[in-house]
Amino acid sequence: MDPDEEVEFDLSPFAIVYKSGRVQRSGLTSRKSPGTDATTGVTSKDVVIDAGTGLAARLFLPKSVPESQKLPVLVYFHGGAYVAESAFSARYTSYVNALVAAARVVAVSVEYRLAPEHPLPAGYDDAWAALRWTATSCVSAGPETEPWLADHGDPTRIFVAGNSSGGNMAHNVVMRAGKEGLRGGARVEGMVLLHPLFLGKAPVPSEGTDTTATAERNWRFVCAGNYGLDHPLSNPLLMPPEEWAALGCRRALVTAAELDPSRDRARMYVEALRGSAWGGEEAVLYETEGEGHMYYFSKAARSNSVVPEKAAKEMAIVVSFIKRVTCTSPSDCNIRSTL
Repeated sequence: MDPDEEVEFDLSPFAIVYKSGRVQRSGLTSRKSPGTDATTGVTSKDVVIDAGTGLAARLFLPKSVPESQKLPVLVYFHGGAYVAESAFSARYTSYVNALVAAARVVAVSVEYRLAPEHPLPAGYDDAWAALRWTATSCVSAGPETEPWLADHGDPTRIFVAGNSSGGNMAHNVVMRAGKEGLRGGARVEGMVLLHPLFLGKAPVPSEGTDTTATAERNWRFVCAGNYGLDHPLSNPLLMPPEEWAALGCRRALVTAAELDPSRDRARMYVEALRGSAWGGEEAVLYETEGEGHMYYFSKAARSNSVVPEKAAKEMAIVVSFIKRVTCTSPSDCNIRSTL
């Protein structure tokens, strides 16, 4: 059989790797060019953070920001099982654009390296480099700093967020921030984990009883066997209570969905955080009933007229968390579209 057609590893629906080394990724990464959104007025542009590794980002700036106004900063990591998707995709551009318009933040949507060409910890290292670059740009001006961040980024109001595998990355980069610190007094005010992907050898009820072998197989693939399934990068729930003290944020928001196999680990994450030595102010759990993993990105789910309302409510929770205000309805947080 042609090695360019013989399957070496199937991680559908995200990617298929062939014996020749060719990687066929899903069609979820259709690119959308940066620019000014006609509906929200949010402007985006692409920047290179590290030419050596290829680390890049799509930056977003809300409409009509006064010259001297400082805004919260959102550093966002997309999902895709560590092997697929892109900060430059139409899906993530539309989502972050809507979030920026509603929350009035400057956003850095990170284009990190993907497995299997760059197995973990490459993505984790990129995530940390992107957060450090963001913080540095917020606290200092110069030829190597990003002007949108230097002019408008508040280094004391940095939020780190991500969905699915990106939520896992957000947790791990905030842990690293707590251990190593950020430059010039910059700090992570809040962490937002949207349907985070955590794994473990012992299955939890929402995962069923036959998922461990698949999870271990997939995890070994994306990290090239560098870590076991119960390593803290994958399974922070096994950390002793005192180790949570290193989590470098003041507040945390975790969202889950009732029909998501990852649901119970999200719940357990919040319980572990609340019962640990973490010195933060609040750990909030928000759960959507009757929906599955990342339901607001699912084409099948979007055919259900209830989903846009639920997606808007979930985004309202994120916006209210960032702005420290109460949104009784999506309209209170100026949420027009999440997709």
